[in-house]
Amino acid sequence: MTSIDEFSAITQFIIELEKLKNVERRIKPVGLSRYENSAEHSWHIALLALTLTRFSAQAVDELKIVTMLLLHDIVEIDTGDKFAYDANHDDFANEHQAAIRLFNLLPESLGHKFLQLWEEFEQAQSPEAQFAKAIDRLMPVLQNLHNGCQSWLEHGISVKQILTKNAAIEKANPQLWQWIKQQVISQGAAVGLKLE
Repeated sequence: MTSIDEFSAITQFIIELEKLKNVERRIKPVGLSRYENSAEHSWHIALLALTLTRFSAQAVDELKIVTMLLLHDIVEIDTGDKFAYDANHDDFANEHQAAIRLFNLLPESLGHKFLQLWEEFEQAQSPEAQFAKAIDRLMPVLQNLHNGCQSWLEHGISVKQILTKNAAIEKANPQLWQWIKQQVISQGAAVGLKLE
């Protein structure tokens, strides 16, 4: 593949990613009345990871984490966003097909590298993937804690569901998880979330 062909492929991939800006999530950005889109979420969690990697319970590769976080939701271009608390939230087969389609737009070596990082994130076995998964869970919790628990209230989510779904945060940093648990319990009580 010539460099011109590679530039063209990369450009096609980047333009395809524009569609992520139109994938609506179920949470509103703090202080806004509209719903967040998946591109905003990816940007926000990448920055959150950069601020928190120094607190990781394990030694991690910061660039690898940020790359995973920027890539992990692009499959939503094809599959749409799935609410974290839905029973069918995990849809690996369809998301994997979307990942293959999207990463095949890139030059082969780069597409293969990105697909491997996406798969590593999904499997959550490496320290980087576990940290990235924790950050992905943490951001919506922080948003809910600062916007009156908007998406939890709108969807009837209980404190127990929140704590169960977001327990992956403990793998990133147990102390952070303890603090988050306390915040969820106190904010949940303040806005009237069900306990169970």
